[in-house]
Amino acid sequence: MEYEEDNGLPLFPMKFIISYWENHPLRCIILLALFFRTLSVIFSKGYGMHDDHFLVLEAAQAWVDNSSNNNWLPWNNPDPKPSGHSFFYVGMHFLILYFLKWIGFTGPQGKMYIVRLLHALFSLLTVFLTYRITLKISDKKTANRVGLLHAVLWFMPFLSVRNLVEVVCIPFMLFSLWKLMNTDRKKYLWQVFVAGFIIGLGVSVRFQVIFFACGAGLVFLLKKQIKECIIYGSGLFLSLVAIQGTVDFLMWGRPFAELTEYIRYNLEGENKVFAGHWYQYMLLLGGILLPPVSIFILAGYFLSFRKHLIIFLPALVFIVFHSYFPNKQERFILPVVPFVLIAGMCGWNEFISGSAFWKKRKKIISACWVIFWTINTILLLVISVTYTKKSMVESMSYLSKYVNINSIVSENTNDNSYRMLPLYYLGQWPAIHYITQTNTADDFKPYLEDLRAAKRPLPDFILFFDTAGLVRRIQNMKILFPGIQHEKTIHPGFIDDLMRRLNPNNKNYTVVIYSTNEGSQKN
Repeated sequence: MEYEEDNGLPLFPMKFIISYWENHPLRCIILLALFFRTLSVIFSKGYGMHDDHFLVLEAAQAWVDNSSNNNWLPWNNPDPKPSGHSFFYVGMHFLILYFLKWIGFTGPQGKMYIVRLLHALFSLLTVFLTYRITLKISDKKTANRVGLLHAVLWFMPFLSVRNLVEVVCIPFMLFSLWKLMNTDRKKYLWQVFVAGFIIGLGVSVRFQVIFFACGAGLVFLLKKQIKECIIYGSGLFLSLVAIQGTVDFLMWGRPFAELTEYIRYNLEGENKVFAGHWYQYMLLLGGILLPPVSIFILAGYFLSFRKHLIIFLPALVFIVFHSYFPNKQERFILPVVPFVLIAGMCGWNEFISGSAFWKKRKKIISACWVIFWTINTILLLVISVTYTKKSMVESMSYLSKYVNINSIVSENTNDNSYRMLPLYYLGQWPAIHYITQTNTADDFKPYLEDLRAAKRPLPDFILFFDTAGLVRRIQNMKILFPGIQHEKTIHPGFIDDLMRRLNPNNKNYTVVIYSTNEGSQKN
């Protein structure tokens, strides 16, 4: 620490911070990234989207509890069939949750602090590698900015603690690229093999990463590096055999069961939900990277194709595939965001350094960055601590005080969709009965009468989703359950409610809980 000569006191804190940043930029960036990710670990509860809970956490916890929830495990399914999702990442969660259960740590929310923390720490590899890769191909100033963007870009801390395969696969992709950029010719071929093996791990996390790997192989072919292409492919294949092949063999009795099902499913054109225009992802990147700076970044990305082909082309192949692919969900494009940022910032800075037009208009660029950081900071402070899917999670947490819940009725007659309940937070795996516009209460009545006639357990709770027409819907349910009583009303969080107001497709409903008084007991 520096001191004033006259009194030995530390320099003014801002001067010290600036000095420390200039001398240790990567350390500052990592600490900043860790700070905001820690905020998300503590405050950003819940789950972001359907898949990062129900295809990962819910499945892994059901596996730990030896439950046949949703019949997702082969040995619990009367008609076992792969779904096209990798068991590798789910299996990692199984090991974590199994260990926590073994040591007696069973609280759902408590376990999630640990799961989010592990994801936050793993995501620091993304920040570190993007900085190192940028520094290798550009200057320190550009590396500092790229690293800073990955540390505090408004959605990064929030997504970094989610169980999203689209985010978890990124460090594997970056580390593979880092190995390909190794300049030690004596070990180059070995590094190429290692790069192939590592990208194979990324494919085992998210199958679509294979297109990024194909882009890297295409770079080798364009440079007529046939030997390197074969070695890279061999590393990839060995990784898939060792991980994906082995896991699927243990689960399904044959290797690559999930991968082949994924390929079949998409070749037959079954996955057309969330269809969108071919240019949707370019508009999305332009939006989430915040204009006007996003325009600079995207322009720089396309300008980088000659000088930084090894970064540009794999990302482009990935983007082109997803632009062609019928199912277009926003999260699908997340794996290439770091590569667009690296190539984009390098390409843009190289462009303006040789542009007489922009050399005379540096104030415009500075103003754009001021606008960017202002908007980004506001969003960062809000999103990093956002509790998403709060009403869904809290409704299950509330019911977790009851033991031996037989079944729950999910009433969603304002819609025709099945609102899956995050039973992980309930700590139990009761049956769920869905009542919707087409699967009506009248349809459910004969089944209920059969249960009563057989003196079998009846549903313990009714969860009403959305408050529209609630009085009428409650009266309809009283015909089936005359003694129902209101238990709790749980509202969505601020951001969930705002997202639904902006786009009704975000079904972040208020949840109204009624008890049927059919025998469940408080713990």
